[in-house]
Amino acid sequence: MENQREFGRAVPVQISVLSGNNLRGSRTDSCLSFVRAEFNGCVLGDSQKLDTPEGKNAVYNFTCSFECSEVAHALDDVAHKPVILTVFEILPKEKKQKEEKTTALGQAVVDLLPLLRGQCSFTSAVLLHAVPGSPADVAVHEDGLKSTLDVTVHVPEPLLSDAQRSDSNVLMVTVETAYSVPDVWSPASTPPSQYIAALQMPVSATKEQVLLFSNGVLKMGGEKEPVPRPKKWPLGSLLAPGAEVIQGLYIDAEPTDMDHGDLTDIEDRDFRADAECNQKRVSWDTARRCFIDAGGVACLSRRIAECRLWPVEITKAVQTAPTKGGKTRQGEDEVQISFHGVAYVDLVPLLYPGVQRIHGVYRIHPFYESDLLNKTQRTYSVLKESGRAPATLGRNRANSSVNSLKAFQSRTSENQRGNNDVSKKPDSQGKCAQTESASGLEPQVNTEGQMYADSRSYIIIEIAVEKPLSPKRPTEELAKRVMELVPPRPPLPRRPAGAERAVQEYRSQIASVAAQVLDQYQQLFGAVFLAGGKPLDPVLQERRKNQLLGELNYSGKYFAFKEQMKYSVVRIVREKMLRTEAFSDPEQLQAFLSQLYVFLVDEMHAALNKTLSVDSRDAHQKPVLSCAQLKHFAREAELDADYQLAARYYQECLIRERSEPSHWCDYGAFHMLTADHLKAEECFQQALSIEQTHAPSLLMCGVLSEMNGRYEDAETFFERATRVEPNNVVAWALFGIFCQTREKLIEAEMAFREAGKRLISIHQNKLPSRPERTSESGRKKEQKDESGETPAGNTEETGGRADEANAVREENPPQSSQESEQEVQQIIPPTTIYMETAWFLLQNYAVQMAQRALALELLSPDRGTVSSYHLALAKLHLLRGDHDSAEASLKEALADDFQDPDTWALWGHLHHEKGDSAQAQSCYERTLDSVLDASDTHSVYLRLGSIYLQKGEHEKAKAVFLRACKRSPSCLTWLRLGIACYRLEELTEAEEALTEANALNNRNPEVWGYLSLVCLQTGRKLEAEQSFKYAVKMNLQEETLLEEIHKLQSRVGFGNPSF
Repeated sequence: MENQREFGRAVPVQISVLSGNNLRGSRTDSCLSFVRAEFNGCVLGDSQKLDTPEGKNAVYNFTCSFECSEVAHALDDVAHKPVILTVFEILPKEKKQKEEKTTALGQAVVDLLPLLRGQCSFTSAVLLHAVPGSPADVAVHEDGLKSTLDVTVHVPEPLLSDAQRSDSNVLMVTVETAYSVPDVWSPASTPPSQYIAALQMPVSATKEQVLLFSNGVLKMGGEKEPVPRPKKWPLGSLLAPGAEVIQGLYIDAEPTDMDHGDLTDIEDRDFRADAECNQKRVSWDTARRCFIDAGGVACLSRRIAECRLWPVEITKAVQTAPTKGGKTRQGEDEVQISFHGVAYVDLVPLLYPGVQRIHGVYRIHPFYESDLLNKTQRTYSVLKESGRAPATLGRNRANSSVNSLKAFQSRTSENQRGNNDVSKKPDSQGKCAQTESASGLEPQVNTEGQMYADSRSYIIIEIAVEKPLSPKRPTEELAKRVMELVPPRPPLPRRPAGAERAVQEYRSQIASVAAQVLDQYQQLFGAVFLAGGKPLDPVLQERRKNQLLGELNYSGKYFAFKEQMKYSVVRIVREKMLRTEAFSDPEQLQAFLSQLYVFLVDEMHAALNKTLSVDSRDAHQKPVLSCAQLKHFAREAELDADYQLAARYYQECLIRERSEPSHWCDYGAFHMLTADHLKAEECFQQALSIEQTHAPSLLMCGVLSEMNGRYEDAETFFERATRVEPNNVVAWALFGIFCQTREKLIEAEMAFREAGKRLISIHQNKLPSRPERTSESGRKKEQKDESGETPAGNTEETGGRADEANAVREENPPQSSQESEQEVQQIIPPTTIYMETAWFLLQNYAVQMAQRALALELLSPDRGTVSSYHLALAKLHLLRGDHDSAEASLKEALADDFQDPDTWALWGHLHHEKGDSAQAQSCYERTLDSVLDASDTHSVYLRLGSIYLQKGEHEKAKAVFLRACKRSPSCLTWLRLGIACYRLEELTEAEEALTEANALNNRNPEVWGYLSLVCLQTGRKLEAEQSFKYAVKMNLQEETLLEEIHKLQSRVGFGNPSF
């Protein structure tokens, strides 16, 4: 069957007009009418003449057909041409009138697109659009009733087989409006002008189709085009104006940041707003569908990949009568092409995975064949090759555009065949054309076309395909693939079982019985448990007790309570006491009953205390330190290169909340710092096994897979991250970097474009722009020094360091005389997608991928600030241990922004690692003296205070550590504050600070050592000995401190139990 269709076997398409509803004629009692069907410029037939009484439906039962084949009516005709149904009324004959007079009442169009989608039959009630001035038009204005036709379309078999339908495609080009056209254009110009747009599209492997839009209307400025407005058929003018509308297709308002092409920058918004409201424009609002077979789809994709720009020619054609001696064919006028321009449409976005539509704004350039060759590898103009156009172009009804297109195609068929050869051999043809151009064949300057450039004319075009040219992997497939790579392991809920469950059940029964007894008591004696009430008299209390017991026995509730408790007591005997057999020895039985009684009474008291307590708080107290504080302490340990202590803090977080993916992600980042990539990948995969949609873990799994050469897995992780969080800038940017590395340039371009759009949107909405490393890291340091203590984990958040730095650097732009410039400055993001990605990678210590992101930032035309780039580059060199390169980058950063506190802080860290304490102190002091806060002041406080302690400047050290303790308290800040106070002989303040440090970490031997010193100085022998024992037990290694303790012990004569 498929082979027969390939060779042009005709398939009949049958159109049946069943009835007409609400038809109105010139006569008031009846309407004598018939229906005429047309398709592709051919009349398919007329129905019988039917006289229908007023208020009745006209039952035509008229059937006609045409054959769909490659010879007569091709599939492309079915795609873009409707069946036109015209209802005519036969007027009464007048005297001496030989022939009947007819007048058109209305027209309806039937869209045949469902046939190309595999349907064999469909029925629809199509609207009959009234012809202006007809009786139907008058009736619509009077009573609002609209006429309709019931139509059925049927084919004996599908026009396309399943394989053909899956491999083919339907492309639709919509030419909307050209704005800011030359001022010399005037609607009243003579002779009349036509405004034409044309382009070529491959419909098969060997054939190209010209898409001609010849019904442009010149409009004056003054108001914007209405939205939504319907799209029109490419048929020219019909008898009924409403019939040219494609039902269900509209031109809607598009956000400017979603447009492709030119004039999409923020700076162009004001110009576009003015042009689309006040300037002249040419409106087409015409949609042209195009059926493309499998070979055409492959050819279109290949052509776009080879040359991304597609020419759309625009011209103003003036019709003139042919000269007397001219050789034009009969029925044709000579068409003079003027104002020849061209818009270069970038079709590469159609190759983005999953993209089915692009809506773009494109500048109109003056047409030059040399530019056409250089930009599109085409050697001729489709409009110039036509030479002439039919006289009926744009003036007749339905078949005008069709006939003009046929004439156009018949003239350019040979050139199209030549153009196919050009597309196959662009290099040789290009050289030839360039040689001809160099030989002087280039035409003169296009003066009229230059007016497009002078007026900054642009045209809005939409191109859509029914199925994406590059399919996108379904989200379900990506999720399944991630599940295969990292199987989910949801933690089982911890449920009490065995003895624990038996005890809990007994306690719940005690609470239930106590509540019922209390209700009974209140029924008998009323609410006596009142706040501040007097205690009951013992005699009255005993009397009420006896009365309550009597009531319970009398009502049978006492027995019911015992039965209610029996099952839970049996469970305790079996599960807790492990007794399942009867006792043979009475003494053993008595001992067991005594033990059981004591246990039941204790548990009863515990349950009653919890149930009846006024302040019923949960006995389980929360730990002193939160996971945020533990992570803060871990990053402190990383700062001091104490990786063993940092690992212990991370592990403690995991013990407390093992099912929290952010803890595993942070632990993985720690292993990235220690270059243990195998363990890091295990941690990130563990986070994914807990939560399959955890974006930071997906990204880091992709980074590690790419580092290990598992490129398919890396692509899966990156693409899945973009689906999980579509607004994640870093996810899109990392996906683009990966695709660019793998030389998938189209996918990379799409990813970078999406990242840029998300960054602008996030900046406007003030949302976080990249995934945070931990769940706590979304909380920023919002409290200042005077606002009191803040959580310890909020100061060195790995996911928010660059965000805070960028927020700090934002300064109010200077006031300008033009409000538009202020709006532009507010919309432009303060960073770029590459810098966002670089900071995320640096925070997770993925140095290799971060270097690629910084390289792209260096090459990007939309670069951010120079200081931010060099700051990130210095951070990268510092992680690699390349101090010289880091210093050079920091100098470049300071040359651009000398006041940036982050740069000074990082330079201080560099000098600290090199052992230059003096320079480090200078940089740290410069950081803290800055008007703006650095993104990470905690590390500055710690290191600057330590330098002061080493130099003996204890007053300065005390001031620095006080600020650190107020902003971000930790064991180290309190310890060093205590050391500073001890050296200043402020023993009370020193003891308080050391006590706070001990509360945060009671396993720090240095804290116990200084507590021992304080106790020795204050003469507390027992506490001094206990502190010293704990310092030794915790393995105090600092020789200087040990020597100082021993000297003081020898002087005071106590403090060392070994004396």
